[in-house]
Amino acid sequence: MSDHAKSSPVKSYFGVWIALLVGTYLTYAVAKLDLGPYNAAVALIIATTKALLVALFFMHLKGASERLLKLVVISTLFFLFILMALSMADYATRWYT
Repeated sequence: MSDHAKSSPVKSYFGVWIALLVGTYLTYAVAKLDLGPYNAAVALIIATTKALLVALFFMHLKGASERLLKLVVISTLFFLFILMALSMADYATRWYT
């Protein structure tokens, strides 16, 4: 029996699409709440979950080799470090009155 008979990719894509819509609504709903200093953290957690769903299913990393996954994780962390370093350098050089 072929792998296509076991599960349809259309069903999985539809499920991921629904999950992304729910995540988008959650982002909207949380933005309306006053969570104090936790607003950014909650928004980033939701965004990271949505990005993980996109990477795993739409970029086909779910069934990829371990070496490819390591490459993706390392490059993601590298670019995240660059983004954070440049953002903090900008923040550190601002003059507030």
